[in-house]
Amino acid sequence: MSRRLAHALPWIVAAIPVMVALLLASAAEFASAGAILNLLGRLTGIAALSLLLVSAALACRVPGFDLPFGGLTKLWATHHRLGAAALFMVLAHPVLLSLSAATASLDAAALTLVPAGADWAMWSGWIALLAMVVFLAPSFAFFGEPEYQRWRWLHRLSALAVLGALVHTFLLARSLPSALSVGIWGVLAAAALAAVAWRFVFSRRAGRLRYTVAEVARPANNIVELSLRPFEHSLKFSAGQFVYLAPYDRQLAAGYAEEHPYTLSSAPGERALRIAIKDLGDASRAIQSIAPGSEVRIEGPYGDFFPRHDSAEPELWIAGGIGITPFLGRLRHLAATQQSLDARLVYCVQDQARAHFSEELEALAAQVPGFDLTQHFFFREGPLSAEFLATHCPDFVSRRAYICGPDPLLERARSILLRAGVARDQIVTEEFTLL
Repeated sequence: MSRRLAHALPWIVAAIPVMVALLLASAAEFASAGAILNLLGRLTGIAALSLLLVSAALACRVPGFDLPFGGLTKLWATHHRLGAAALFMVLAHPVLLSLSAATASLDAAALTLVPAGADWAMWSGWIALLAMVVFLAPSFAFFGEPEYQRWRWLHRLSALAVLGALVHTFLLARSLPSALSVGIWGVLAAAALAAVAWRFVFSRRAGRLRYTVAEVARPANNIVELSLRPFEHSLKFSAGQFVYLAPYDRQLAAGYAEEHPYTLSSAPGERALRIAIKDLGDASRAIQSIAPGSEVRIEGPYGDFFPRHDSAEPELWIAGGIGITPFLGRLRHLAATQQSLDARLVYCVQDQARAHFSEELEALAAQVPGFDLTQHFFFREGPLSAEFLATHCPDFVSRRAYICGPDPLLERARSILLRAGVARDQIVTEEFTLL
Protein backbone atom coordinates (compact mmCIF):
# COMPACT_ATOMS: atom_id res chain seq x y z
CA MET A 1 0.00 0.00 0.00
CA SER A 2 1.33 3.43 -0.93
CA ARG A 3 1.65 6.01 1.84
CA ARG A 4 -0.76 8.31 0.06
CA LEU A 5 -3.42 5.58 0.02
CA ALA A 6 -2.67 4.62 3.64
CA HIS A 7 -3.38 8.18 4.80
CA ALA A 8 -6.45 8.53 2.56
CA LEU A 9 -8.06 5.23 3.57
CA PRO A 10 -9.14 6.30 7.11
CA TRP A 11 -10.89 9.35 5.63
CA ILE A 12 -12.62 7.18 3.04
CA VAL A 13 -13.81 4.77 5.74
CA ALA A 14 -15.02 7.66 7.91
CA ALA A 15 -16.97 9.11 4.97
CA ILE A 16 -18.92 5.90 4.27
CA PRO A 17 -21.66 6.38 6.92
CA VAL A 18 -22.16 9.99 5.80
CA MET A 19 -22.44 9.02 2.13
CA VAL A 20 -24.87 6.20 2.92
CA ALA A 21 -27.08 8.56 4.95
CA LEU A 22 -26.96 11.17 2.19
CA LEU A 23 -27.91 8.62 -0.48
CA LEU A 24 -30.85 7.46 1.64
CA ALA A 25 -32.13 11.00 2.21
CA SER A 26 -35.60 11.65 0.79
CA ALA A 27 -36.61 14.52 -1.46
CA ALA A 28 -38.53 16.08 1.46
CA GLU A 29 -35.24 16.64 3.26
CA PHE A 30 -34.21 19.10 0.54
CA ALA A 31 -37.60 20.85 0.30
CA SER A 32 -36.91 23.84 2.56
CA ALA A 33 -34.12 25.69 4.34
CA GLY A 34 -35.17 24.18 7.66
CA ALA A 35 -35.19 20.66 6.23
CA ILE A 36 -31.75 21.13 4.66
CA LEU A 37 -30.32 22.49 7.94
CA ASN A 38 -31.82 19.52 9.79
CA LEU A 39 -30.25 17.10 7.30
CA LEU A 40 -26.88 18.84 7.61
CA GLY A 41 -27.16 18.70 11.39
CA ARG A 42 -27.74 14.95 11.31
CA LEU A 43 -24.96 14.41 8.76
CA THR A 44 -22.45 16.33 10.88
CA GLY A 45 -23.43 14.18 13.86
CA ILE A 46 -22.84 11.02 11.82
CA ALA A 47 -19.53 12.41 10.56
CA ALA A 48 -18.42 13.30 14.10
CA LEU A 49 -19.01 9.79 15.41
CA SER A 50 -17.48 8.15 12.34
CA LEU A 51 -14.36 10.33 12.48
CA LEU A 52 -14.02 9.76 16.21
CA LEU A 53 -14.24 5.96 15.89
CA VAL A 54 -11.78 5.79 12.98
CA SER A 55 -9.40 8.10 14.85
CA ALA A 56 -9.64 5.82 17.90
CA ALA A 57 -8.90 2.76 15.75
CA LEU A 58 -5.69 4.42 14.51
CA ALA A 59 -4.47 4.86 18.09
CA CYS A 60 -3.81 1.12 18.47
CA ARG A 61 0.03 1.47 18.38
CA VAL A 62 0.58 -2.11 17.25
CA PRO A 63 4.23 -2.43 16.11
CA GLY A 64 4.32 -2.62 12.32
CA PHE A 65 0.84 -1.16 11.82
CA ASP A 66 2.47 2.24 11.34
CA LEU A 67 4.78 1.22 8.49
CA PRO A 68 2.39 1.83 5.54
CA PHE A 69 1.86 5.36 6.89
CA GLY A 70 5.59 6.12 7.01
CA GLY A 71 5.99 5.54 10.74
CA LEU A 72 4.06 6.20 13.92
CA THR A 73 4.56 9.97 13.86
CA LYS A 74 3.00 10.12 10.39
CA LEU A 75 0.19 7.75 11.38
CA TRP A 76 -0.63 9.87 14.40
CA ALA A 77 -0.65 13.02 12.30
CA THR A 78 -3.62 11.50 10.46
CA HIS A 79 -5.07 10.38 13.81
CA HIS A 80 -4.87 13.97 15.10
CA ARG A 81 -6.44 15.42 11.94
CA LEU A 82 -9.33 12.96 12.17
CA GLY A 83 -9.85 13.94 15.81
CA ALA A 84 -9.80 17.65 14.96
CA ALA A 85 -12.32 17.11 12.16
CA ALA A 86 -14.53 15.13 14.58
CA LEU A 87 -14.46 18.03 17.03
CA PHE A 88 -15.52 20.55 14.39
CA MET A 89 -18.33 18.24 13.24
CA VAL A 90 -19.63 17.66 16.76
CA LEU A 91 -19.64 21.41 17.43
CA ALA A 92 -21.54 22.07 14.20
CA HIS A 93 -24.07 19.28 14.89
CA PRO A 94 -26.23 20.98 17.60
CA VAL A 95 -25.84 24.41 16.00
CA LEU A 96 -27.27 23.24 12.69
CA LEU A 97 -30.11 21.35 14.37
CA SER A 98 -30.95 24.41 16.44
CA LEU A 99 -30.94 26.66 13.36
CA SER A 100 -33.24 24.17 11.66
CA ALA A 101 -35.68 24.29 14.58
CA ALA A 102 -35.45 28.09 14.68
CA THR A 103 -37.20 28.23 11.33
CA ALA A 104 -40.29 27.06 13.28
CA SER A 105 -39.80 29.02 16.52
CA LEU A 106 -37.17 30.17 18.98
CA ASP A 107 -38.70 27.93 21.65
CA ALA A 108 -38.17 24.91 19.41
CA ALA A 109 -34.55 25.96 18.85
CA ALA A 110 -33.97 26.21 22.60
CA LEU A 111 -35.53 22.80 23.24
CA THR A 112 -33.18 21.33 20.64
CA LEU A 113 -30.18 22.46 22.68
CA VAL A 114 -31.36 22.03 26.29
CA PRO A 115 -32.01 18.50 27.62
CA ALA A 116 -35.33 18.18 29.45
CA GLY A 117 -35.08 16.21 32.69
CA ALA A 118 -33.70 12.67 32.37
CA ASP A 119 -33.48 12.82 28.59
CA TRP A 120 -30.50 10.47 28.24
CA ALA A 121 -30.53 10.71 24.47
CA MET A 122 -29.74 14.43 24.75
CA TRP A 123 -27.53 14.21 27.84
CA SER A 124 -25.34 11.54 26.25
CA GLY A 125 -24.78 13.81 23.27
CA TRP A 126 -23.73 16.74 25.44
CA ILE A 127 -21.47 14.48 27.52
CA ALA A 128 -19.76 13.33 24.32
CA LEU A 129 -19.37 16.91 23.07
CA LEU A 130 -17.91 18.22 26.35
CA ALA A 131 -15.56 15.25 26.71
CA MET A 132 -14.27 15.83 23.17
CA VAL A 133 -13.68 19.51 23.84
CA VAL A 134 -11.72 18.75 27.01
CA PHE A 135 -9.47 16.04 25.60
CA LEU A 136 -8.99 17.44 22.08
CA ALA A 137 -8.64 21.18 22.71
CA PRO A 138 -5.14 20.91 24.28
CA SER A 139 -3.92 19.32 21.04
CA PHE A 140 -4.41 22.59 19.16
CA ALA A 141 -1.41 24.91 18.92
CA PHE A 142 -3.60 27.83 20.05
CA PHE A 143 -3.44 26.49 23.63
CA GLY A 144 0.35 26.10 23.63
CA GLU A 145 2.40 22.98 24.24
CA PRO A 146 0.61 20.76 26.79
CA GLU A 147 2.46 18.82 29.48
CA TYR A 148 2.94 15.29 28.15
CA GLN A 149 1.52 13.24 31.01
CA ARG A 150 -1.45 15.59 31.50
CA TRP A 151 -2.18 15.32 27.79
CA ARG A 152 -2.09 11.51 28.00
CA TRP A 153 -4.49 11.46 30.96
CA LEU A 154 -6.89 13.87 29.27
CA HIS A 155 -6.97 11.60 26.23
CA ARG A 156 -8.58 8.91 28.36
CA LEU A 157 -11.73 11.00 28.18
CA SER A 158 -11.94 9.82 24.58
CA ALA A 159 -13.57 6.61 25.89
CA LEU A 160 -16.32 8.71 27.52
CA ALA A 161 -16.77 10.70 24.33
CA VAL A 162 -17.10 7.54 22.21
CA LEU A 163 -19.53 5.93 24.66
CA GLY A 164 -21.68 9.08 24.88
CA ALA A 165 -21.71 9.50 21.11
CA LEU A 166 -22.73 5.88 20.54
CA VAL A 167 -25.57 6.09 23.09
CA HIS A 168 -26.74 9.38 21.57
CA THR A 169 -26.67 7.91 18.07
CA PHE A 170 -28.53 4.70 18.89
CA LEU A 171 -31.23 6.53 20.87
CA LEU A 172 -31.84 9.27 18.31
CA ALA A 173 -30.63 7.83 14.99
CA ARG A 174 -33.12 8.31 12.17
CA SER A 175 -30.87 8.89 9.16
CA LEU A 176 -29.95 5.22 8.71
CA PRO A 177 -32.20 2.15 8.80
CA SER A 178 -31.93 0.32 12.12
CA ALA A 179 -30.13 -2.79 10.84
CA LEU A 180 -27.73 -0.75 8.73
CA SER A 181 -27.04 1.60 11.63
CA VAL A 182 -26.23 -1.30 13.95
CA GLY A 183 -23.97 -2.86 11.32
CA ILE A 184 -21.98 0.27 10.46
CA TRP A 185 -21.53 1.52 14.01
CA GLY A 186 -20.91 -2.00 15.28
CA VAL A 187 -18.00 -2.53 12.90
CA LEU A 188 -16.43 0.87 13.57
CA ALA A 189 -16.95 0.56 17.34
CA ALA A 190 -15.40 -2.94 17.28
CA ALA A 191 -12.30 -1.55 15.51
CA ALA A 192 -12.00 1.25 18.07
CA LEU A 193 -12.53 -1.18 20.96
CA ALA A 194 -9.87 -3.54 19.58
CA ALA A 195 -7.40 -0.64 19.43
CA VAL A 196 -8.17 0.36 23.03
CA ALA A 197 -7.96 -3.28 24.18
CA TRP A 198 -4.52 -3.67 22.61
CA ARG A 199 -3.31 -0.34 23.94
CA PHE A 200 -4.36 -0.77 27.56
CA VAL A 201 -4.61 -4.55 28.06
CA PHE A 202 -2.83 -6.83 25.62
CA SER A 203 0.20 -4.62 24.87
CA ARG A 204 1.01 -4.49 28.58
CA ARG A 205 0.98 -8.27 28.75
CA ALA A 206 2.22 -9.41 25.36
CA GLY A 207 3.59 -6.29 23.68
CA ARG A 208 6.24 -5.21 26.17
CA LEU A 209 9.68 -6.71 26.64
CA ARG A 210 11.50 -6.65 29.96
CA TYR A 211 15.09 -5.41 29.99
CA THR A 212 17.61 -4.61 32.68
CA VAL A 213 19.95 -1.62 32.62
CA ALA A 214 23.40 -3.14 32.14
CA GLU A 215 25.38 0.09 31.78
CA VAL A 216 24.81 3.83 31.90
CA ALA A 217 27.19 5.84 29.69
CA ARG A 218 27.38 9.65 29.87
CA PRO A 219 28.48 11.06 26.50
CA ALA A 220 27.51 14.59 27.65
CA ASN A 221 26.52 16.28 30.89
CA ASN A 222 22.80 16.16 30.04
CA ILE A 223 22.67 12.88 28.12
CA VAL A 224 22.81 9.25 29.13
CA GLU A 225 23.04 6.26 26.82
CA LEU A 226 21.51 3.20 28.41
CA SER A 227 22.77 -0.26 27.46
CA LEU A 228 19.98 -2.75 28.09
CA ARG A 229 20.05 -6.54 28.38
CA PRO A 230 16.89 -8.59 27.78
CA PHE A 231 15.37 -10.77 30.49
CA GLU A 232 14.20 -13.22 27.83
CA HIS A 233 13.28 -12.08 24.31
CA SER A 234 15.19 -9.39 22.42
CA LEU A 235 13.63 -6.63 20.36
CA LYS A 236 13.86 -6.97 16.59
CA PHE A 237 14.23 -3.57 14.94
CA SER A 238 15.73 -1.58 12.09
CA ALA A 239 18.17 1.30 12.34
CA GLY A 240 16.42 4.60 13.01
CA GLN A 241 13.36 3.16 14.74
CA PHE A 242 12.18 4.15 18.21
CA VAL A 243 10.49 2.53 21.19
CA TYR A 244 8.46 3.46 24.22
CA LEU A 245 10.49 2.95 27.39
CA ALA A 246 9.05 2.76 30.91
CA PRO A 247 11.56 2.66 33.81
CA TYR A 248 10.79 0.66 36.96
CA ASP A 249 13.32 2.21 39.33
CA ARG A 250 11.54 3.54 42.43
CA GLN A 251 14.54 5.68 43.29
CA LEU A 252 13.85 7.94 40.32
CA ALA A 253 12.60 11.42 41.19
CA ALA A 254 9.96 11.23 38.44
CA GLY A 255 8.71 9.02 35.66
CA TYR A 256 8.33 5.68 37.45
CA ALA A 257 6.45 3.31 35.08
CA GLU A 258 5.74 6.24 32.72
CA GLU A 259 6.35 5.45 29.08
CA HIS A 260 8.10 7.91 26.79
CA PRO A 261 9.33 7.59 23.18
CA TYR A 262 13.09 7.33 22.61
CA THR A 263 15.04 6.57 19.45
CA LEU A 264 17.28 3.51 19.45
CA SER A 265 20.93 4.42 19.05
CA SER A 266 22.16 0.83 18.74
CA ALA A 267 22.74 -1.09 15.54
CA PRO A 268 20.22 -3.88 14.88
CA GLY A 269 22.88 -6.58 15.25
CA GLU A 270 24.17 -5.49 18.65
CA ARG A 271 23.64 -7.77 21.61
CA ALA A 272 22.69 -4.87 23.88
CA LEU A 273 19.89 -2.42 23.16
CA ARG A 274 21.19 1.14 23.38
CA ILE A 275 19.03 4.21 23.90
CA ALA A 276 20.36 7.78 24.16
CA ILE A 277 18.20 10.06 26.34
CA LYS A 278 18.61 13.82 26.72
CA ASP A 279 17.38 15.83 29.70
CA LEU A 280 14.32 17.50 28.15
CA GLY A 281 11.68 17.15 30.88
CA ASP A 282 10.92 15.74 34.32
CA ALA A 283 11.01 12.08 33.29
CA SER A 284 14.03 12.33 30.99
CA ARG A 285 15.82 14.40 33.64
CA ALA A 286 15.13 11.79 36.31
CA ILE A 287 16.28 8.91 34.12
CA GLN A 288 19.72 10.49 33.94
CA SER A 289 20.30 8.97 37.40
CA ILE A 290 18.81 5.51 36.75
CA ALA A 291 20.76 2.78 38.50
CA PRO A 292 22.38 -0.15 36.67
CA GLY A 293 20.40 -3.28 37.39
CA SER A 294 17.06 -1.45 37.20
CA GLU A 295 14.26 -2.92 35.14
CA VAL A 296 12.79 -1.13 32.14
CA ARG A 297 10.06 -2.25 29.78
CA ILE A 298 10.19 -1.68 26.05
CA GLU A 299 7.32 -1.51 23.57
CA GLY A 300 7.88 -1.29 19.85
CA PRO A 301 9.63 -0.85 17.52
CA TYR A 302 7.99 2.00 15.65
CA GLY A 303 8.98 4.30 12.84
CA ASP A 304 9.90 4.04 9.20
CA PHE A 305 12.62 6.65 8.95
CA PHE A 306 15.25 4.92 6.81
CA PRO A 307 14.62 2.64 3.80
CA ARG A 308 13.67 -0.90 4.80
CA HIS A 309 15.72 -2.27 1.91
CA ASP A 310 19.24 -1.50 0.72
CA SER A 311 19.37 1.26 -1.84
CA ALA A 312 22.14 2.84 -3.87
CA GLU A 313 20.30 6.17 -3.83
CA PRO A 314 22.56 8.99 -2.53
CA GLU A 315 21.39 10.48 0.76
CA LEU A 316 21.62 13.73 2.71
CA TRP A 317 21.31 13.50 6.49
CA ILE A 318 20.54 16.63 8.53
CA ALA A 319 20.58 16.22 12.30
CA GLY A 320 20.28 18.60 15.22
CA GLY A 321 21.07 17.94 18.89
CA ILE A 322 19.76 14.62 20.19
CA GLY A 323 18.25 14.12 16.72
CA ILE A 324 21.58 12.52 15.87
CA THR A 325 20.46 9.23 17.46
CA PRO A 326 18.75 7.58 14.44
CA PHE A 327 21.74 8.47 12.27
CA LEU A 328 24.13 7.17 14.93
CA GLY A 329 22.29 3.85 15.02
CA ARG A 330 22.40 3.47 11.25
CA LEU A 331 26.04 4.52 11.05
CA ARG A 332 26.95 1.97 13.73
CA HIS A 333 25.09 -0.65 11.70
CA LEU A 334 26.89 0.26 8.47
CA ALA A 335 30.27 0.11 10.18
CA ALA A 336 29.51 -3.19 11.93
CA THR A 337 28.34 -4.85 8.69
CA GLN A 338 31.12 -3.24 6.62
CA GLN A 339 28.72 -1.60 4.20
CA SER A 340 29.34 1.49 2.10
CA LEU A 341 26.87 4.32 1.62
CA ASP A 342 26.87 7.51 -0.43
CA ALA A 343 25.62 9.79 2.34
CA ARG A 344 26.47 13.25 3.66
CA LEU A 345 25.65 14.06 7.29
CA VAL A 346 25.29 17.71 8.30
CA TYR A 347 25.21 17.78 12.11
CA CYS A 348 23.84 21.11 13.37
CA VAL A 349 24.66 22.17 16.93
CA GLN A 350 25.27 25.40 18.81
CA ASP A 351 28.95 24.69 19.46
CA GLN A 352 31.45 21.85 19.85
CA ALA A 353 30.36 21.18 23.43
CA ARG A 354 26.88 20.26 22.20
CA ALA A 355 28.08 17.99 19.40
CA HIS A 356 27.00 14.74 21.05
CA PHE A 357 28.94 11.61 20.06
CA SER A 358 31.16 13.73 17.77
CA GLU A 359 34.31 11.65 18.37
CA GLU A 360 32.48 8.40 17.67
CA LEU A 361 30.81 9.91 14.61
CA GLU A 362 34.19 10.90 13.19
CA ALA A 363 35.57 7.41 13.87
CA LEU A 364 32.55 5.75 12.26
CA ALA A 365 32.72 8.08 9.25
CA ALA A 366 36.26 6.87 8.64
CA GLN A 367 35.03 3.25 8.65
CA VAL A 368 32.13 3.64 6.19
CA PRO A 369 33.23 4.13 2.54
CA GLY A 370 31.35 6.89 0.76
CA PHE A 371 30.19 8.57 3.96
CA ASP A 372 31.08 12.16 4.87
CA LEU A 373 30.51 14.14 8.08
CA THR A 374 30.18 17.93 8.32
CA GLN A 375 29.50 19.75 11.57
CA HIS A 376 27.55 23.01 11.42
CA PHE A 377 28.02 25.32 14.42
CA PHE A 378 25.32 27.96 14.85
CA PHE A 379 27.61 30.29 16.80
CA ARG A 380 29.95 30.44 13.82
CA GLU A 381 27.87 29.83 10.67
CA GLY A 382 24.53 31.14 11.86
CA PRO A 383 21.31 29.34 10.85
CA LEU A 384 21.59 26.52 8.35
CA SER A 385 21.47 27.84 4.80
CA ALA A 386 21.31 26.58 1.24
CA GLU A 387 24.76 28.11 0.69
CA PHE A 388 26.22 26.01 3.51
CA LEU A 389 24.66 22.86 2.10
CA ALA A 390 25.86 23.66 -1.42
CA THR A 391 29.41 24.23 -0.14
CA HIS A 392 29.65 20.95 1.76
CA CYS A 393 27.32 18.86 -0.41
CA PRO A 394 27.18 20.39 -3.90
CA ASP A 395 24.66 17.84 -5.21
CA PHE A 396 22.29 18.03 -2.23
CA VAL A 397 19.34 18.82 -4.50
CA SER A 398 19.61 15.37 -6.14
CA ARG A 399 19.81 13.44 -2.85
CA ARG A 400 17.06 11.91 -0.74
CA ALA A 401 17.02 13.91 2.49
CA TYR A 402 16.50 12.63 6.05
CA ILE A 403 16.00 15.20 8.80
CA CYS A 404 15.72 14.71 12.56
CA GLY A 405 16.10 17.36 15.24
CA PRO A 406 14.32 20.23 16.98
CA ASP A 407 11.25 21.63 15.22
CA PRO A 408 12.91 24.95 14.21
CA LEU A 409 15.77 23.11 12.47
CA LEU A 410 13.39 20.62 10.90
CA GLU A 411 11.19 23.36 9.45
CA ARG A 412 14.17 25.41 8.26
CA ALA A 413 15.89 22.46 6.61
CA ARG A 414 12.69 21.35 4.90
CA SER A 415 12.05 24.90 3.66
CA ILE A 416 15.60 25.18 2.28
CA LEU A 417 15.31 21.89 0.44
CA LEU A 418 11.89 22.65 -1.04
CA ARG A 419 12.99 26.10 -2.25
CA ALA A 420 16.07 24.51 -3.81
CA GLY A 421 13.87 22.18 -5.84
CA VAL A 422 13.96 18.96 -3.84
CA ALA A 423 10.72 17.06 -4.36
CA ARG A 424 8.51 16.83 -1.27
CA ASP A 425 8.45 13.03 -1.41
CA GLN A 426 12.25 13.03 -1.32
CA ILE A 427 12.27 14.61 2.15
CA VAL A 428 11.80 12.31 5.15
CA THR A 429 11.43 13.77 8.64
CA GLU A 430 11.08 12.34 12.12
CA GLU A 431 9.49 14.46 14.83
CA PHE A 432 8.17 13.48 18.24
CA THR A 433 5.09 15.58 18.89
CA LEU A 434 2.86 14.13 21.66
CA LEU A 435 3.52 10.49 20.97
